[in-house]
Amino acid sequence: MENGAARTAPAVIVAIDGPSGTGKSSTSKAVAAQLGLSYLDTGAQYRAITWWMVTNGIDVEDPSAIAAAVGKPDIVSGTDPASPTITVDGTDVAGPIRTQEVTSKVSAVSAVPEVRARITELQRAVAAGAVTGIVVEGRDIGTTVLPDADLKIFLTASPEARAARRSGELKNADVAATREALLKRDAADSTRKTSPLAKADDAVEVDTSDLTLQQVIECVVTLVEEKRVAK
Repeated sequence: MENGAARTAPAVIVAIDGPSGTGKSSTSKAVAAQLGLSYLDTGAQYRAITWWMVTNGIDVEDPSAIAAAVGKPDIVSGTDPASPTITVDGTDVAGPIRTQEVTSKVSAVSAVPEVRARITELQRAVAAGAVTGIVVEGRDIGTTVLPDADLKIFLTASPEARAARRSGELKNADVAATREALLKRDAADSTRKTSPLAKADDAVEVDTSDLTLQQVIECVVTLVEEKRVAK
């Protein structure tokens, strides 16, 4: 029934931003699936271009080398929330982009202005092509990529809650070390010159520290449904 309602409901563009470990991906996918919307994980696109740079021997410490190669990889994102896909030059990279090697280098690659310009263009094209609407999750969606999104949500959580979740995902990871890595990533993302991680002025902030995933999903679904009615 919900999907039938989604087809007749006005298309809505939802931007969900926030740092790692706040439940962004799980929430975004579930909300999109429940409301019949497309879904885009923008972080996966940055990971994909980082993976391509590493695989092709580009020096990720050299912004000019990264900038020179930025137009080469063909990155395609599938937007089905039940099974989102990502390919680079036709190769499925959903697994390889989650390695520790890529994770440790993605902030440096993402900070290069030419990379952000290229990926932002891809993200806007995907959002523009989403007929029923889309949930786009990332770090600069409400501020830079889709500043005119119908609804902007900024998920937060305490560093402790985020570290506990992330170390649970990573199986046997050290919570203290994970917390340290998250804070380091926050600092890199928040202080970069181009499109830093920031809460949009008109975003609704949701602190997920003491909420279950289901409670966060319900909260966001309610916000989206209210926005649809207002349209």
